[in-house]
Amino acid sequence: MFVAAACVLVAGLWYLARPAAPDAFYANRRDPIPPPGTLMASEPFTRDVPAGAQAWRVLYATTRDDDTPAVASGVVVASTGSSAASRPLVAWAHGTTGMDPGCAPSVLKHPFDNVPALKALLRQGWVYVATDYVGLGTSGDHAYLIGEDAARAVLDSARAARQLPGLHADGKVTVWGHSQGGNSALWAGMRAGGYAPDISVAGVAAFAPATDLRALFEAVQGTMFGKIVSAYLAEAYAKAYPDVRLSDYLGPTSMILARDIAGRCVGGRATLFSIVETMLLPGGIFKRDPASGPLGARLDENMPSAPIDVPVLIAQGVEDDLVPARVQQAYVAQRCSAGQKIDYRQFDGRGHLSLVADGSPLEAGLIAWTEDRFNGAPATPNCAQ
Repeated sequence: MFVAAACVLVAGLWYLARPAAPDAFYANRRDPIPPPGTLMASEPFTRDVPAGAQAWRVLYATTRDDDTPAVASGVVVASTGSSAASRPLVAWAHGTTGMDPGCAPSVLKHPFDNVPALKALLRQGWVYVATDYVGLGTSGDHAYLIGEDAARAVLDSARAARQLPGLHADGKVTVWGHSQGGNSALWAGMRAGGYAPDISVAGVAAFAPATDLRALFEAVQGTMFGKIVSAYLAEAYAKAYPDVRLSDYLGPTSMILARDIAGRCVGGRATLFSIVETMLLPGGIFKRDPASGPLGARLDENMPSAPIDVPVLIAQGVEDDLVPARVQQAYVAQRCSAGQKIDYRQFDGRGHLSLVADGSPLEAGLIAWTEDRFNGAPATPNCAQ
């Protein structure tokens, strides 16, 4: 009797931890899908929007990394007091929220969690646009930590925001991103000139970005959140790349648990259920080194290692246990030695989320750095050239 009741309780908690289904707005698409960057639908959005601002959720056309047309969703926010004829735009690339469509920030209860300096950004009169990425909100597999796919979604979100009537979001664009989104932001900087030459990208700011993916997953695969993001990575790469087979890297038990974790969002009670499952995998989800074989090669492929022709800011918390500072430092040194100009800033006492929390010392410098980019001021890299 007790065992049966316990099983019913666990099943009920498992069900409650599943993502909410996106509403009908996210299915409001048309075929054929129009050219990338086309605004396809918009409607007012009010959840957690800062005072003195107005917002819209949007659907827009983009392309996958293989040029297949796709639809992505996102949120645009602007202050109500600006009458500027041409407003600069900050394109935000969010960190890990999950793999399921219901894990899109625009679907979640708090869509602006872990966005640094949002209120300050709006006070500057800048427009904020945040993609959900393809497969979050909208249908289709979410290409977790696949840089080309995310870069296109970020750049096309900026194109789409410019089409909202009366917004005048047609000035320069700066890309910001955190964690997974830091990888996306750096990739957007790499791809901007080739994929979206119509957008004047003035700079890229990445906060605790997932950069050297091989080194990162080797470093954190045994930690609690490392196991969760490893589950997302394994599921996404197995779906995206025919040469990455889950059975080559995961045992039978870890495959079942990893797939279940990958179907759940990050945050709240959902994360608590995922944490319990990670405890059943004390050595991590992998039976084979994820940096080996086809998976390792694909991790290298998605490392942002090509030149970025605009100023780059990378911010890192010294106490970060998900993206270790030593891994970031090695990446920055590598890119600097290759000739990339980087403004690298470390923050003592800050971890992965506290780096981008309200009141973080990152915020004031970030606003000043972004203002310099929009004003065309010279960059101030601080690494060897």
